[in-house]
Amino acid sequence: MTTLGNSAAVRILLVDDHAIVRAGYRHLLERHGGYRIVAEADDAQSAYLQYSAHRPDLMITDIAMPGASGLEALRRVLQLDPAGRVLIFSMHVSPDLALAALRSGARGYVTKSSTPDTLLRAIADAMAGRQTLSPDIAQALALARVADGRSELQQLTPREFDILTMLVAPHSVDDIARALHLSPKTVQNLHYQIKRKLNVTSDIELTRFALAHGVGASAAQAPEAIQK
Repeated sequence: MTTLGNSAAVRILLVDDHAIVRAGYRHLLERHGGYRIVAEADDAQSAYLQYSAHRPDLMITDIAMPGASGLEALRRVLQLDPAGRVLIFSMHVSPDLALAALRSGARGYVTKSSTPDTLLRAIADAMAGRQTLSPDIAQALALARVADGRSELQQLTPREFDILTMLVAPHSVDDIARALHLSPKTVQNLHYQIKRKLNVTSDIELTRFALAHGVGASAAQAPEAIQK
C-alpha cells in the first residue's frame, strides 16, 4: 500500500459493506496518488461515526448496505457538516436513485461498472464543487427526460425514498425504525404514504414497482418477507 506523505492529498472515507470492494478501491486510489484513505465503514452508522472522528475531504459511499442506506448516511453527514462532500458509488444504474441522491445533497453519482478513470474524474469534480455523473447515469437521466414521464418515485421525499429502499431490501418496520432513529408508528405512517403516492395497494405491488424502477438489488427478493 502506498503511503502518501503529501499533506495536500484528498482525505477520503470509503463506505461499503464489502471489505474486498473497499480494499480494491483503496488500492486504486492510493496507487494513483493524491488520495489518502483516512477511514473505512461498512454501514451508515459507522460511516457517520468515522466522518465525525476524521472529518474527511470526501466520503464515497454505496447506497445498498445492511440497515440504513447510504442515503441516510449522506443526510446524517450533511446535518453534521453542511459543507461536506459525498459521492455515491453504486451498482444501480437508476435515474430515480441518482435523483434521490442529488436531492439529498450528494455531489455526484457514479456506478460501479464505470472505468477507474471515471471514478477519478468524479472525485476531482466533487472536490472542485461540480456536480458529477457517470456516463451511464447521465444517459439514463437524459432518456428518462425524453420519455418524460415524471416517475412517480420523484413524488417521494428523500426520507420516504430511503424507507422504500429498506422495505424492498427487505427490512421490517421495527428494523427500519431502529436504523433511522424513528418510531415504528412513524415508519408505518410513511410506509402508507409511500404506497399512496405510488398508487399501489399491497407490499407485493410496492416491491414489483420498486424493482421495475431499479430500486432494489434483485427481483429474486421475496416480497412476502416485507412486513405489511
